[in-house]
Amino acid sequence: MLIATAVSAALLAGCATTGGGYYGSNPPPQQQTDPNDREGMNRTQRGALIGAAIGAVAGLVSGDDATERRQHALIGAGVGGLAGGAIGRYQDNQERALRERMQGTGVDVVRDGDHITLDMPEAITFAFNSSTLNQRAYGVLDRVADTLREYDQTMIEIAGHTDSIGSDAYNDKLSRERAQAVANYLVSRGISGQRLIITGAGERYPIASNDTEAGRAENRRVEMTIVPIRND
Repeated sequence: MLIATAVSAALLAGCATTGGGYYGSNPPPQQQTDPNDREGMNRTQRGALIGAAIGAVAGLVSGDDATERRQHALIGAGVGGLAGGAIGRYQDNQERALRERMQGTGVDVVRDGDHITLDMPEAITFAFNSSTLNQRAYGVLDRVADTLREYDQTMIEIAGHTDSIGSDAYNDKLSRERAQAVANYLVSRGISGQRLIITGAGERYPIASNDTEAGRAENRRVEMTIVPIRND
């Protein structure tokens, strides 16, 4: 209940934000939108809402404990890690690469501190009420995998999200199956399964109103949050 309240408050705050969905000090050129560009403004506002929701739950749906356990396991397996100022520089470079590769795909890249989240709408990942990846998803995930292989000192939480239609149990199951489908494809493209945290968030973290079809469509999504492996 406390998390849900925090998310709601953060989303309301995001609606009043004019700075956009980038949480660094100098937004990259492609994030600066023309005041007359309605589509660009909508994407900026959407990024702000996603960022607000991410911040309200500490950047990860799975929670700090799960993240810490996975970090320890990866370091123990010899993956290594990042420390100090190297973390920010590493994520700056990875964010830049992701923004370039996600241009024109419909995927939003949102930065919150050292976390980078890719918001992948249902329209480019799954058919309605399905956990089978569609053809469009493959090309997008290929680009993501290319970046994750290059920046391999990170772990990735893959969280499925649904709208509010259907029971909690069904939505939890569907959202986890979708997250697992994305994870399976990334593994097939050379990403180590040890780096992946899979979670089904169901309907618990909406980024739009579930009272309209347009809002429900936005809530049906997969979010991939990329977190640096810290060794400090």
